[in-house]
Amino acid sequence: MNDKAIAIVALDDQAIGRAQALADRLGLELATIEADNSQLWLSEHRLALKVPDFKQPFSIDFSSGKYDHRRRFGGGRGQAIARAVGLKQGQTPSVIDATAGFARDAFVLASLGCQVTMIEQNLVMSLLIEDALLRAADDPDIAEIADRMQLHQANAINILAEGKLQADVIYLDPMYPGRDKSALVKKEMQLLHQLVGTDIDSAELLAAARAKAGKRVVVKRPKGAEFVGGQKPAASVHSKNTRYDIYPTR
Repeated sequence: MNDKAIAIVALDDQAIGRAQALADRLGLELATIEADNSQLWLSEHRLALKVPDFKQPFSIDFSSGKYDHRRRFGGGRGQAIARAVGLKQGQTPSVIDATAGFARDAFVLASLGCQVTMIEQNLVMSLLIEDALLRAADDPDIAEIADRMQLHQANAINILAEGKLQADVIYLDPMYPGRDKSALVKKEMQLLHQLVGTDIDSAELLAAARAKAGKRVVVKRPKGAEFVGGQKPAASVHSKNTRYDIYPTR
């Protein structure tokens, strides 16, 4: 999906000023609703992506749905992702999530106390995360969590190589290439595939992360998937459908 081809639509009068400012910032155009084109819909309250293949517009909301459920019932520091990054009594590592995506894992880690720096290369995904963070900052239930989350819209390999971002743990969730649309049950994953495509540089990203992580790199993989780049981890933490491969830094 070409970011430059996506127009911005103001859905109500209250959103016109913000929509115009966003359009100017990105060098995009304001438009009216067009069912056959992908568009960013901006209302007074949120930014959403409308894609022709999906009936409902998509937005990120840290205060509801899966985000809120995992925050309240995900298992706290006992859940697999927390154990994988090294969260335990007296230890709350800082984390770079180099493949932010929907920022779901980043939000979980931030809700457990981690300072999380997110990197998202895709412009549209980064805008949706940015909008979610702005709304979360005004929500007293999760404002403290959002304050622990920072976002960079950049190529992760390049920004890690620069060395300006530092963290104890670098967390990777590379796009799994061996799944077509028919196998993707969740519409969100179909949308993510449309936006960012398939994984083509995970081995290079893992190498960049291993060179920069303070303590470890954690790679999230589907259960049974091959190791990224054929690199065997030192250990793995397993959940029902997911494996977290751990690469300590030397």
